[in-house]
Amino acid sequence: MNAVAIDNALVDYLLHLGDNALVLGQRNSQWCGVGPVLEEDLALTNQTLDLIGQARLLYQEAARLQGGDATEDTLAYFRDAPDFRNYVLLELPASLPRVGYAQGDMDWGVTLARNFLYSALMVPLWEALQASAHAPLAAIAAKSLKEARYHLRHASEWVVRLGDGTDVSHARMQAAFDHLMPYTQEFWTDSDLEQAAVEAGVGVHPTQVRDVWRATVEATLQEATLRVPSDVGYVPQGKQGLHSEHLSYLLGEMQCVARAHPGAVW
Repeated sequence: MNAVAIDNALVDYLLHLGDNALVLGQRNSQWCGVGPVLEEDLALTNQTLDLIGQARLLYQEAARLQGGDATEDTLAYFRDAPDFRNYVLLELPASLPRVGYAQGDMDWGVTLARNFLYSALMVPLWEALQASAHAPLAAIAAKSLKEARYHLRHASEWVVRLGDGTDVSHARMQAAFDHLMPYTQEFWTDSDLEQAAVEAGVGVHPTQVRDVWRATVEATLQEATLRVPSDVGYVPQGKQGLHSEHLSYLLGEMQCVARAHPGAVW
């Protein structure tokens, strides 16, 4: 693989990782000021800042490699939904679906279950990416790993607390995992961007950490007295740019100020 191909593969991979962090950060930010208790409001806000910080580092490196007019802001605010390569799991509303596509109120259990499933993946993935042949990505991985470990510990403790709590909290956590688990199939699907990054020696395919992820999920749900749900269902294709209807609304909210005032500084 020549140098140009390696750079292109690296940019696509950096955008995939950055999009994951940005989109989940945006979703979690919706709890700011409305968390169930003040301490957890602050804890989730801090985790959101961690994710936005990871996205910034990844976008900055992608913009440097792209050159031209690319910046972290153009990558975050001036790409449309089909250009994003995040997992569909991360763009879903923090609520359980009701009838058809109607959504209920924001659900703390759905947020915790999603953060748990994602951070259980990212801890071993960031660990592996510390050996990336691209030194800046390896450095980002080392920094992000520390944050992801905290995110996993926080989410895991809440999953256990609520799963092994009252009948109501147990039922709500089980419903959250039943809803979200099928979306995790996308973690393991093949994509051109990940394959190219692996071939270039700069990326890691998530299938390499699947056993670790599965062990973490099963052990935590067992401690929480929850059943490990089936992941059978439609396989999302967010990595291919095929998203749910929810991403465009999320991006519209996130990007509106930058697009209304392009080039503005503050």
